This record gives sequence, structure tokens and C-alpha cells, in this order.
Amino acid sequence: MIKTYGEKVMEHFNNPKNVGEIPDADGIGEVGNSHCGDIVRIFIKVSDDRITDIKFKTFGCAVAIATSSITTELIKGKTIEVALKFTNQSIINELGGLPAKKIHCSLLAIDCLQEAIYDFFSRNKRDIPPDLQHLHQRVTQEKDMAKH
Repeated sequence: MIKTYGEKVMEHFNNPKNVGEIPDADGIGEVGNSHCGDIVRIFIKVSDDRITDIKFKTFGCAVAIATSSITTELIKGKTIEVALKFTNQSIINELGGLPAKKIHCSLLAIDCLQEAIYDFFSRNKRDIPPDLQHLHQRVTQEKDMAKH
């Protein structure tokens, strides 16, 4: 039998952390992948530029759920500045690697986190960094393309 997923991926898939919603969230992100049908929503609560709470809801495969779970674990308590520096590769490394054909699923959690931060900035009429604006435009275009 070929071992497809590592121990950490299976742990976060079978026992995901921070599942749910934050009703009075300061920022909400939602991204989807029309290629595989996965959808991720991340809710953040922010105080003094620190993410004090973070929850997620994911409809998708084991990798989408595992990366959402570990992302929330790694980001909770971090400043927004630090959270924006997290990359897909840092999540993959934290999980101990992923099969190449599942890398696209792992992008959703980081993109969704950044969308939640974008939403937080927008709601609070704060300047949005150019990289975050670019990501938001890409996510919006992908949503628009999926509708057609």
C-alpha cells in the first residue's frame, strides 16, 4: 500500500482544529477551486492588529481540510503582519509535504486567510498592501470565471 498522506495531514483531517464560524468576525474570506470543487471560508477576530481568534469551514478533500486546520493553528495569536507572510510552502512544510497532485488544494487555506485579512482591512478603511490587492483581484476573477 502506498502512503499518500503524512501523519500530520491525517491528524488534521481526522481531528480538525478551529472548525466553525465567528458570528461577529472582523474579517471573512471565501475561496473555491472550480477544478476540484473545494470551498474554504475563514473567519478572523482581530484586536490590536493581532488575530485573536480564527475559525474555518471547509467543504473539500482531506488536504483542503488539513491545510485549513493547520493554518488556523499557526495563525491564531499572530499579528496581521506575520500572518500575511505565511506562504503555501510554509503550510506544506508544516504538514510534512503533500503529493504534487494535491498542492492546488493547499493553496486555498492561505488564499482564504489573506482574503479574510483583505476583508478586515476593507471594513476598517485601511490601506491594503499591493500584494494583497493583487491576490484579491485574482480570487475575484476566479470566482467570476467559475460562475460562467
